Amino acid sequence: MAKLPQNPTISLQILIFFHHLTLLLSQTTDYPILNCLTNHKITNFSLHPNSNHPSSIHYNHLLKFSLQNLRVAKESTPKPTAIILPHTKEQLSTSVLCCRRSAQEIRIRCGGHSYEGMSSIPRGNTPFVIIDMMNLNRVMVDLESETAWVEGGATLGELFSAIAVQSSYYGFPAGVGPTVGVSGHISGGGIGVMTRKYGLSADNVLDVGLIDAEGRVMGRAEMGEEVFWALRGGGGGNWGVVYGWKVQLVHVPKRVTGFSVTKQGPIHELAKLIHKWQFVAPYLDDGFHISVYITSSTRKEVYATFKGFYLGPKTEAIDIIDEQYPELKIDKEEYLEMSWIESVLYFSGLPKGSTTQDLKSRYWSNKSYFKTKSDYVREHVPIEGLEGALEIIASEPTGLMLLDPYGGIMDRISNDSIAFPHRKGNVYNILYASFWGEEEEEEEDRCLSWVRSLYDYMTPFVTSNPRAAYVNYIDLDLGTIDFTVNNDDNVVEKARVWGEKYFLGNYDRLVKVKNVIDQQNVFSHKQGIPSSSVQTHDEL
Repeated sequence: MAKLPQNPTISLQILIFFHHLTLLLSQTTDYPILNCLTNHKITNFSLHPNSNHPSSIHYNHLLKFSLQNLRVAKESTPKPTAIILPHTKEQLSTSVLCCRRSAQEIRIRCGGHSYEGMSSIPRGNTPFVIIDMMNLNRVMVDLESETAWVEGGATLGELFSAIAVQSSYYGFPAGVGPTVGVSGHISGGGIGVMTRKYGLSADNVLDVGLIDAEGRVMGRAEMGEEVFWALRGGGGGNWGVVYGWKVQLVHVPKRVTGFSVTKQGPIHELAKLIHKWQFVAPYLDDGFHISVYITSSTRKEVYATFKGFYLGPKTEAIDIIDEQYPELKIDKEEYLEMSWIESVLYFSGLPKGSTTQDLKSRYWSNKSYFKTKSDYVREHVPIEGLEGALEIIASEPTGLMLLDPYGGIMDRISNDSIAFPHRKGNVYNILYASFWGEEEEEEEDRCLSWVRSLYDYMTPFVTSNPRAAYVNYIDLDLGTIDFTVNNDDNVVEKARVWGEKYFLGNYDRLVKVKNVIDQQNVFSHKQGIPSSSVQTHDEL
């Protein structure tokens, strides 16, 4: 065996050499993703600052840019090894393979609006990479076929804007948040103000471009009808990476009508008004949508804001409300007639005076800490039940209860036409939310306790066996599982705890699809659809 030189200077040089070699090897071990990406000429990425790689200068900005819930941005939250921003579907496919070869969990992020941050955090302590889709955001509108091809990283605002540039007689049924990612929205179903007329966003998908766990690129014909079925409403982050959606555009009249009217008064009077809403909003003309936003002030005053949208002129909207909901007492001046794209801006939450161009901005400045939960209502809640809910809302000025009506075409689409199952018999959907502005544990505990108490209070009045929930309002309170590759068929039953709440009778079919398209569970999160070949660490 060779002996180390006795010269202390030479010994020190050797020690320094081995120190640098160790650092180099440790970097290669910790960041093998770097070698894979650069070997495939992918340069649009940012490594974690610990890497000391030049790309890390943009890391914090990229990480936080699309984080909508500040609860996910805490210092204690695990951070990705890298953030990759592919420009082409080929780069996207390669990025998936590089993540797998580097033993990195994959997170796909479009708009970053997952309410529990599932597109930005790992399942556990596993190293992970965020593939951010923001550069794959092109929208190609074809008026001749009345369709649009929407890349997987586009936002709703970018889609709406692209349609409006081409025509004022077409639209797309989707939600109102312009920075919401199209892919996440469609993956969970996608409700909006035209849902009662045209169905969900997912009901209006004609084809999908998917990249699977092996990096293969496939369309509807290649993936098969079962996978295509699951992609529409079966929840985001479960099946692969969608690099594009072919969607059906819908006809909108030259003029539509909107209103936003806030009522404030004694809780009993507001409860009567909301009680009547239950018997009106879900049964109106299919082109009419009226949501109710219930909030309160620091003085414990409760407010109910009725936001209405009608696919038609102001005169018709006035006649319908006067006949079927005169209790709302809306002045004629409060009805606003506008074009469809103007109505998108009206309900978008953007500042007054915003333009169609503003819909294309991907950054949402009104970020906060929040927690949400959801329910479905199949039997009208009695006035006494509503009064109790309003009393709870009065106690929390940062709380919100949103009621969205169903009915219309939703009653005429079968529960298994796509993976989203909440159709006939649902009167409306409820979103509960609590917001706070600072990272203070006491404030967070108070707000979490409040939203959970309101949810618990509503138990007798909502669906049961199972108590249904909307997957786009994802709620980790329903249970989580940390997936690791191994054999344990029981994982399917553990995931059923939330799987049947989100997907009802479609859950088992989704598991079968998972076994076909992603048996190794490459695409998953704490509340995903499992294949039957993975083991779990129970976190219920």
